Amino acid sequence: MISKVAVDEYVLDTLMRDLVGHDHSASSFLVYVLIWGRAKGGERNRVAMSYQALAGATGLSKSATQSAVRHLVRRQLLAVKKEGPTATPQYSILRPWKRWAKLLT
Repeated sequence: MISKVAVDEYVLDTLMRDLVGHDHSASSFLVYVLIWGRAKGGERNRVAMSYQALAGATGLSKSATQSAVRHLVRRQLLAVKKEGPTATPQYSILRPWKRWAKLLT
């Protein structure tokens, strides 16, 4: 079954260039887009995925996905919640550009 997920223009026009070109972190962009898709473009509040599942879905190594998640959290593009030290992380997509747009209008 194929489903479609809408992607904000900002993700493709600005965020991709920023993460891949400026930050030199293509893995962060891949992880963000994967979680975006699993979250149905932010319609779902949280997506639970292990680092191993992220690695398998993106083709990256587990350590690369861990680094990408840390980078996205620092950039305030992703929020991570864990119920305990060994629990599967739950990711929430953050879209700060939506807040910026409201501030500018």
